[in-house]
Amino acid sequence: MVSKLEKVAFVEMMKSRTKQLGLNAIRTFKRLPKNEESKIIGRQFLRSALFVGANYRAACRGRSRAEFFSKLSISVEEADEVLFWVEIMEESKILNIDASFKKEIEEILAILSKARKNTK
Repeated sequence: MVSKLEKVAFVEMMKSRTKQLGLNAIRTFKRLPKNEESKIIGRQFLRSALFVGANYRAACRGRSRAEFFSKLSISVEEADEVLFWVEIMEESKILNIDASFKKEIEEILAILSKARKNTK
C-alpha cells in the first residue's frame, strides 16, 4: 500500500516533470527552422506539450474520480501527441531531437498511462 506521503511526493514529482516537459518543448520550438511546415508542426507540438502538464495539474485538482480520470486521459492523449510530433520532426529531418528529451516524453507517457489504467 502506498502511503499518503508517497502519493503526495509522486504527484509533486509528476507536476515538476510535466512542467519541465513544457519548458523543454518551448526551447525545442525555438530551434525550429523558420518555414511554413515547421510553423504548423511546431504549434501543434508546443500546444500538446504544454497541455500535458496543464491537464495533469487539473486532474490533481479533480473534484471526483471521474473528473480525475477524464483529465488524466487528456494528459495521456497529449503526451502521445507530443511523441508523434517529435517523431515527425525527426523522420522528416526538420529537427534533430535530443535523445534524453524523447526518452523523457516516453517515460511521462508510460507513467501517465499506468496511472490512468490503475484509476479504472
